[in-house]
Amino acid sequence: MSGGANQDYMEPENEWEREAKLDPLWEKQQKKTFTAWCNSHLRKVHTQIEKIEEDFQDGLKLMLLLEVISGEQLGKPDKGKMRFHKIANVNKALQFIESKGVKLVNIGAEEIVDGNLRLTLGMIWTIILRFAIQDISVEEMTAKEGLLLWCKRKTAPYKNVNVQNFHMSFKDGLAFCALIHRHRPDLLDYGKLSRENALTNLNLAFDVAEKHLDIPRMLDADDMVESVKPDERSVMAYVSSYYHAFSGAQQAETAANRICKVLKSNQENEKLMEEYEKLASDLLKWIGVTRPWLEDRSSDGTSATTQQNVDKFRDYRRAQKPDKLDEKAKLETTFNSLQTRLRLSNRPAYLPSEGKLVTDIVNAWKGLENAEKGYEEWLLSELQRLERLDHLAKKFRHKCDLHEQWSTEITEALKDKNFTKYRLDEVRALKKQHEAFESELAAHQDRVEEIAALAAELNKLGYYDIKSINDRCQKVCGHWDSLRDLAGQRKTALENTEKALEKIDQLHLEFIRKALPFNNWLDSTQDDLLDLFIVHSTDEIQSLIGAHETFKKSLSDTDRSFNEIVHICNDVKQLAQQHNLTNCIVNPYTTVSEQALRNKWEALKKLVPDRDSRLQSELVRQQNHEQLRRQFALKANMVGQWIESHLDSEGSIVGQKGSLEDQLGKLRGIEKEIATFKPNIEELDRYNQAAQEAMIFDNSHTPYTMETLRVGWEQLQTSIVRSINETENQILTRDSKGISGQQLEDYRKSFFHFDKAGKRRLEPNEFRACLISVGYKITDNKQGEADFQRIMSIVDPNKLGYVTFEAFLDFMTRENADVETSEQLLHSFKILANDKPFITPDVLQRELPPEYAEYCLQRMLPYKGSDAPPGALDYTTFSTSLYGESDL
Repeated sequence: MSGGANQDYMEPENEWEREAKLDPLWEKQQKKTFTAWCNSHLRKVHTQIEKIEEDFQDGLKLMLLLEVISGEQLGKPDKGKMRFHKIANVNKALQFIESKGVKLVNIGAEEIVDGNLRLTLGMIWTIILRFAIQDISVEEMTAKEGLLLWCKRKTAPYKNVNVQNFHMSFKDGLAFCALIHRHRPDLLDYGKLSRENALTNLNLAFDVAEKHLDIPRMLDADDMVESVKPDERSVMAYVSSYYHAFSGAQQAETAANRICKVLKSNQENEKLMEEYEKLASDLLKWIGVTRPWLEDRSSDGTSATTQQNVDKFRDYRRAQKPDKLDEKAKLETTFNSLQTRLRLSNRPAYLPSEGKLVTDIVNAWKGLENAEKGYEEWLLSELQRLERLDHLAKKFRHKCDLHEQWSTEITEALKDKNFTKYRLDEVRALKKQHEAFESELAAHQDRVEEIAALAAELNKLGYYDIKSINDRCQKVCGHWDSLRDLAGQRKTALENTEKALEKIDQLHLEFIRKALPFNNWLDSTQDDLLDLFIVHSTDEIQSLIGAHETFKKSLSDTDRSFNEIVHICNDVKQLAQQHNLTNCIVNPYTTVSEQALRNKWEALKKLVPDRDSRLQSELVRQQNHEQLRRQFALKANMVGQWIESHLDSEGSIVGQKGSLEDQLGKLRGIEKEIATFKPNIEELDRYNQAAQEAMIFDNSHTPYTMETLRVGWEQLQTSIVRSINETENQILTRDSKGISGQQLEDYRKSFFHFDKAGKRRLEPNEFRACLISVGYKITDNKQGEADFQRIMSIVDPNKLGYVTFEAFLDFMTRENADVETSEQLLHSFKILANDKPFITPDVLQRELPPEYAEYCLQRMLPYKGSDAPPGALDYTTFSTSLYGESDL
């Protein structure tokens, strides 16, 4: 029993308060029991006490009692008979009790000298606890629990005995008789006893114990029967005498305890193996299902479907992967703990099923993350591609609408080929008009080519509705060819009629010279004002706004050009009015009229503020995008620096000075900080989602991306779990091997002193120097080299060329600690088998708890010797198999 456990048990005895009173019957029982207990020791020095509250008043017999039960000298007592002499002697006794780690509460020398019965009984009970009960140890329990468990085990096979406490369970006397019969069946016939004869049972047990076992009669049978509840302390004091009387039989029980310990450890290891196998199977199954989905690049080419894939991927990142990452960490922790337990108990290392090694899990996880990264990159590029396709499709349809509107209007004019009814000037005007149309047709050639180029690009990029694009492009090009044919036919007809036409209207020609370029300018400018634009930054939109502002400044010059054209038309009207001409007002050389130009001009001026509005809206949009970039960058820079600093902190803790518990505490602190910091990662992920939804794919304000931060975050989580697990295993190694904290600290200091590169491993020459530094003698000769190579074969069995800290620590603990071996287990079974090479089922069931007895019965092979009774079992093969030394 450890001092801490004993002290825990001693502290409840504070119930001996100064003014409290015992139950009279209990006080009577305690007085008898404690007096008998004291006399059982005092008789060794040929003395005794009669009245416990009086005979200890002078402290002399009290000091003598302590010297007898402790085997130590308390010093010379004061021989005087005055009160202060008595107090001095009692104080010496009390100080000696406290020096043994016993805390005396409310018990002083004055009360003992004054003959205070209650406190004198409390003092004697404290002495009984310390010197008769405290050292009782059963399965690492407290003294009281251990003594009770001992009674339970020894009386378990006996009928009508059920020990649950130290009062009512012993009242009928059968428990005392069972304890005697279990160890000395020759002293009484238990089968003839009855629980109805409590007084007879008690007197029988007390008489036999006093006569044959040298245990004084400390209890009164009548008091036990008559009391409603016997005094617990009296019973415990008396039962402890039984325990010590039968201590010689403890060897078999100790052997049974050792077997139970080994079997319990083996069962726990088997449970950890099953847990690892299940975790590995489930995780590999999930990876096998998830990875094909992440590697699938099929798409129907629509933005809606692609966005659904993005949402599904985000749900995987947030809801599925974190749980699986926790399962992976738990799997690695379970594997490391299992291997450490097996190594510390000298069991063979655990080898998982084929395909379920830790390296298999790591490789599968790495493949999953590579597929995940590739899938995310593909999704982002697919979104960008579809955005460009949608923009090109809109631009294509807009160009087609404008061209078809123009071509529809011009087709009807080209179909008119009857010129005989016109005057010469009208024919010439028609010819000039046709020449102007051909110029306009040439100008429209660029528009048709632009439409065809847009269709070709949409074909190249794989637009999902490419059939409608190709059909419309073919329609535009076919109509364009028919326009050119019509224009050629009309030109031939005009040239045949031109020979008879001579008069030219200079004023109409002047109108054409100025109006047609102006009209073309209006058309192209209108196209520019209505043109769709796409930008990705505030600089780009600012550039467009600047160009538009320059254009607006040029409108005053354009207005003057328009007024000049209007002035020409007014001159035509004035001449027609002066000369009474009715067919000259309409310009015969062009279809462009003053009103048409005016309408286009007015319409164009209305388009200017509309483009202003669209540009300003886009500016606000880009400013919002810039704000999203800065918001993400601010958070990302903080998160990135935090992750990097905590990775450095975690790395600096491992291997630094101080106890393993301090290191574990610091690592636990970082683990809690990581859990507390997680909302920042989630907040940053929301910023990243907002940026992706806004189609923002670049950010010059931060070197971090969400992917790099996720990798760093997952690396920090994995690293802290691994470091905590390694530190816990080092503590487990230290505690289970009985190595002191100072020894473990010395090993760690020596190892990391020579680990200059900080890789947690040593080269052979570094390892040799490390061994010498911890006091291991390796001579500089052939024998020393042979010894060193033998050690290297132990710490580097796979011949990797280096020694890890775990291998070094395991070697040092093996060299300096007392570990469990198969020989110890064999010796324990041999004790239970009474030195026979076999053991029978009834011995196992009698000496071991039911669950461990059943465990052995299921796994032990039949004994093959000729001298064994039926049902005999082979405990030798069973013991060696637990330590990997047989093929069982």
